[in-house]
Amino acid sequence: MDAVELRIGHSPSLALRCLSYSGPVPAWLVRGLVLAAVYAAAAVGVAWAAVFHRDAMTVVTSVVFAAMLGVALTWGAIDGWLRLPERGRTWTFAALTAGPLAGIAYVIGRAVFIDQTGVSALGVQLTSGAAFFVLLVIVPAWVGQFVGRRVSPDPADRAADDSARTAPQR
Repeated sequence: MDAVELRIGHSPSLALRCLSYSGPVPAWLVRGLVLAAVYAAAAVGVAWAAVFHRDAMTVVTSVVFAAMLGVALTWGAIDGWLRLPERGRTWTFAALTAGPLAGIAYVIGRAVFIDQTGVSALGVQLTSGAAFFVLLVIVPAWVGQFVGRRVSPDPADRAADDSARTAPQR
């Protein structure tokens, strides 16, 4: 972590270091499992609201959708800001992990908490549902990485710009 701190020019807080986890478990697996849990809980919450509070569906769906995108966007931005190595590959694998797991967890959560959905719903969630969850992870994470890199420019680029400006003109 010291190399990252020196390269960025300021030390990230402990919370950011925890989000940029790089322990014995691959980072993509941690991100995939966390986002699968978040997305499945959000999808079950929306389904629960559709059954028990139908009149508030527009607000509930909008807020939950924005929160789901915000989690991946923020985490991707932190990875971009910290300039973690192989962050694109990490987020691609995380999305491909989170999609099917969120679909399975959604079917289980819906069966337990809402309307006893059966195994027949699993096929739809493992195909189109998983693809939708993958896109809900990967697109905001990539946008977040792009934005995160722009928040703190690379010190090497900054030094090159400074030397180009101070060089004598011919």
